[in-house]
Amino acid sequence: MRAKLSIETLCAEAKDFAEVESRYAEPSLYGVTDGKAIGTYFEHKFRAYLATKYDFETGSSAKGIDFPSIGVDMKVTSIKQPQSSCPFKSAREKIYGLGYSLLVFVYDKTDDKKNATGILSVMHTIFVAAARTADYQMTKGLRQILDNDGNEDDIVAYMLDRFLPIDEIGAHALAAEVLRKKPRQGYLTMSNALQWRLQYGRVIEQAGNVNGLVRVR
Repeated sequence: MRAKLSIETLCAEAKDFAEVESRYAEPSLYGVTDGKAIGTYFEHKFRAYLATKYDFETGSSAKGIDFPSIGVDMKVTSIKQPQSSCPFKSAREKIYGLGYSLLVFVYDKTDDKKNATGILSVMHTIFVAAARTADYQMTKGLRQILDNDGNEDDIVAYMLDRFLPIDEIGAHALAAEVLRKKPRQGYLTMSNALQWRLQYGRVIEQAGNVNGLVRVR
């Protein structure tokens, strides 16, 4: 009988998988430059690897994340531009986080011309706890406003000045929540769009130095 997957076992297996995958020469990846195709290959292979040892609920478009039973989504991105996209639900996510954790694999791909294979060297494997998935600058600014005895008008002005995707009525409602519940410092960079564009440069820099940013490998 297979064990239930947990965040602890997911991170341990991610470390082992990344070490093995970093040495694996894959013919189907030779010459491939499409980041989405590379990410899909890696994600499917990791899930298949986990499925040989653990019971876990698989993600779906309805669930929105890869491991819904433990509240974790997997992201695979190139070291050349460590970023990915994720669904936009509300402007609140930029202040209070995505509502789930991230397991981020950052790879550097090389091709072996002699053997016509591609190798994904996993440079970083980082677990970002849900509490740290808000936007760095947005949460830093709001926390400073609160520390300086800012009021609802100050918070609304800051949100609108930074083009938070929200109307003025929504901004006042969110500002009232910020006054009641001080946001935790986030570490993602979240660009406004029809879907969030998540950038991981700061996560890579700070992993292991901040509670909630775990350097798995």
